[in-house]
Amino acid sequence: MDAIDTQIVALLVEDARRPYGDIGKRVALSAPAVKRRVDRLRTSGALKGFTAVLDHAALGASTEALVELFFAPGTLLDEVARTLDRHPEVVEAWSVTGEPDAVARVRTHDNADLERVIMEIQKDGPVERTRSQVVLSQLVARPRG
Repeated sequence: MDAIDTQIVALLVEDARRPYGDIGKRVALSAPAVKRRVDRLRTSGALKGFTAVLDHAALGASTEALVELFFAPGTLLDEVARTLDRHPEVVEAWSVTGEPDAVARVRTHDNADLERVIMEIQKDGPVERTRSQVVLSQLVARPRG
């Protein structure tokens, strides 16, 4: 990736629907040249795709929580990933260092729905206990990139 590719990626992160002609004006290239560079970035895997930014509360998922997961001894990460994958309310999950073994980001309709999901995760798999923090408000939001 050169400096122009970096500029192109930054512009796409800002607005993935930005026309190639507009990007070209900003980086001093023609629209076809920008398209070739974007195609190359996609082929190389540097640019994985394009996405829409959603307002989850407007879509009915007004509760968001970070759920710390504590596994049974000897639990493999693949098993935990399979367990969490069965719950569409789990939108992201990470293995982490520190006290918990993993952290899951969960979006639900309300607190009662969050409680249901946590209970199902504990009942459904290798998670022995959880500790949760409900998100009150977002303080910083940067475009994913």
